[in-house]
Amino acid sequence: MANESSRQASNVSSGLPELNLSQFLWVQTRRHLGLLIASPGEIVNPLLFFLLVVILFPLGLGPDPEQLSLLAPGILWVVALLANLMICMRLFVDDFEDGSLEQLAMAPLPLAVAVVPQLLASWLASGVILSLVSPLFGLMLGFPLAAAPTLVASLLMGTLIMLLVGAIGAALTVGIQRGGILLALLILPLYVPILIAGTRALEEATSQGDPMVALALLGAGVTGGLVLAPVAIAAGLRVSLEL
Repeated sequence: MANESSRQASNVSSGLPELNLSQFLWVQTRRHLGLLIASPGEIVNPLLFFLLVVILFPLGLGPDPEQLSLLAPGILWVVALLANLMICMRLFVDDFEDGSLEQLAMAPLPLAVAVVPQLLASWLASGVILSLVSPLFGLMLGFPLAAAPTLVASLLMGTLIMLLVGAIGAALTVGIQRGGILLALLILPLYVPILIAGTRALEEATSQGDPMVALALLGAGVTGGLVLAPVAIAAGLRVSLEL
């Protein structure tokens, strides 16, 4: 009896459950990243969309550098929002169609934890890449290079929040045929505060102001989203799966 108790205590102290959970998250993140890399269109399409819109805006607004520089913060964030919407439309669809999403929902691991690897992989393959290349797109609109760190930081946080919010809508509409329009109607109003905070941060950075207040709001959104969004996503998936 004493040996059994000591064995249990040693297992708890060694953190075996945490190790198993960490291994699961790592393996699943690698799996989803591998699937995204195997389908390069999932990564390239948002970047191409971003590039094409940035190219078309000067054609529509005119080549005036001052006007483009003034509108650049709003343009960059609106395009990032629309690119993120494209990504959210494909979340959970493949797993739903091949039945792996239902198996994941019935696994002993909480579904709110099980969806985290896919969200992380999607953000790494889309939001992070989009944020890192955004200064190049900003230069095409006359966005000052000195404000590039603020642009990258705001988009890193903003794309993560938008992905978490979009994943909630994607979870609710994953079982609906042609649910893209419904998804847009659900999540676009929720994107407005993120858009305002991100644009405000860039405007402050370009006018020699202090963007930290807007960045702090985005940081608070990231914290709240990481805590609440997985639970809401899991509930939405169970509704869509009728479990």
